[in-house]
Amino acid sequence: MSAQLEPSWRLHPMRAEHLPQVMSIERTAYDFPWTDGIFSDCLRVGYSAWVVTDPADAVLAYAMMSMAAGEAHILNLCVAPSQRRRGLAQFLLKHLAMVARAAAVGLVLLEVRKSNAAGQALYTGFGFRPLGERRGYYPAHDGREDALVLGLEL
Repeated sequence: MSAQLEPSWRLHPMRAEHLPQVMSIERTAYDFPWTDGIFSDCLRVGYSAWVVTDPADAVLAYAMMSMAAGEAHILNLCVAPSQRRRGLAQFLLKHLAMVARAAAVGLVLLEVRKSNAAGQALYTGFGFRPLGERRGYYPAHDGREDALVLGLEL
């Protein structure tokens, strides 16, 4: 896997016209997906939102991050299931860290499901460290699932 932009990948700020493809990936990737309204609201308030597309402008992956008061919070990072293990998530993390540094952010936070071993490996491999837990943070089929809170000092 490489965190470098493949020649066929294109990075763009997420726009409303990307949302149908983003929502298709979101619904495929997650049992409890975000709604179109959540994405629209995040775009409306100006969160740092990005998509990676192929040459035909098909969305392969996306990320959403808020920034305020010297902190950033990665709210959503998703790779289309058919595109996983190609370095897209690492590429987006690298880009988000660059955006955060440019905004004078000192700490990037995120939550990850306790059951998401692949996500935890991705984030800790990138340099995120455990900071705590949020009990019952995520919806689950049998109630609620705890989240690990991870942080990356820039």
